[in-house]
Amino acid sequence: MTHFSTLNYLCRWAFSDRVLLVKIAGKPVDLNIIQVYAPTANSNDEDLDKFYNELDTAKTQCKSQDPLIIMGDFNAKVGTEKVDDIVGKHGLGIRNERGEKLIEWYQTNNIIVGNTWFQQAQRRKWTWKSPGDDTRNQIDYMIISKRYRNALLLAKTYPSADCYSDHVPVVGKFKLKLKKNSKPFTNIKFGLAILKMNQTIREKYQILVQNKFEALGDAEEVEQQWENFKSAIMEAATEVIPKGKAKMDDRRNLKLDGGKEMC
Repeated sequence: MTHFSTLNYLCRWAFSDRVLLVKIAGKPVDLNIIQVYAPTANSNDEDLDKFYNELDTAKTQCKSQDPLIIMGDFNAKVGTEKVDDIVGKHGLGIRNERGEKLIEWYQTNNIIVGNTWFQQAQRRKWTWKSPGDDTRNQIDYMIISKRYRNALLLAKTYPSADCYSDHVPVVGKFKLKLKKNSKPFTNIKFGLAILKMNQTIREKYQILVQNKFEALGDAEEVEQQWENFKSAIMEAATEVIPKGKAKMDDRRNLKLDGGKEMC
C-alpha cells in the first residue's frame, strides 16, 4: 500500500497483464520498479517473446542513471552456476532453458540477479512449491541494475509468511547512497598555455586524462557517455592546470624542453 502523501510522486504504466512499471519521482534520480509475471512453462515461444518485448519496452522508459529494480515470477530457473557478475552461485536447483534465455536478457541489459548473490539457508532460497509440496524451486527473482548492485544489501525469501499462495515473498534490503553533486565546471577558465610551456604539467595532465578514461564504465545512452567524457577532462584539468591565464611572471620562470629559460 502507498501513503496518500506519495501519490503525486508516482507514475504507473501497465504494458500488459504481465508487465507493470512504477516510477517514483525523486532528486537527483527517480526509482523505477518493474513487476513481472512471465508465461508458465506450458506457454509457447511466441508468448515468451511477447513478454520479453514488453519488458524491453518498460525498461526503455527508465533512464540509465536511475536505479532500476525488476522483480516477480519469471518462471525460470537460473540454477547455482555463476555467470560472470550477473548470476551468483547462491541460487537453487538446475538451470533450465527458460533460465538460459533469462540470463541472456540479463547480460544484454547489464543487470544482476540479486537473490543469487547472498548466502542463505536452503529454505531462504526457494520461492515456489508444487501442490502437495513435492517440489520447491527458485523461479522468482529480485533484479537490480548493475550500476547500483552495491545498494542491494540483502535478498531472501520468507517461507513462513502466510500469504495463501504457492509462492513465497522475496524481500530485499535496499540502501542507496548518492555521491554529492560536485559544482558544475561551467565558467571555469584554465591557463591552457601552461600545457605548451611546461612539459611536466603537460605529461601529468595526459596521464590523468588517460587514467580517467580507462576508469569510465560503459554508458548505454550517448548523452551519458558525453557527460562522462566531459567530466574526465575537466576533473583532470582541475587537478593540474592553474585557473586563469598564464601570467608573464610565470612564463619567465618556465623552462622549455631544451632547458632554456623563457624571457
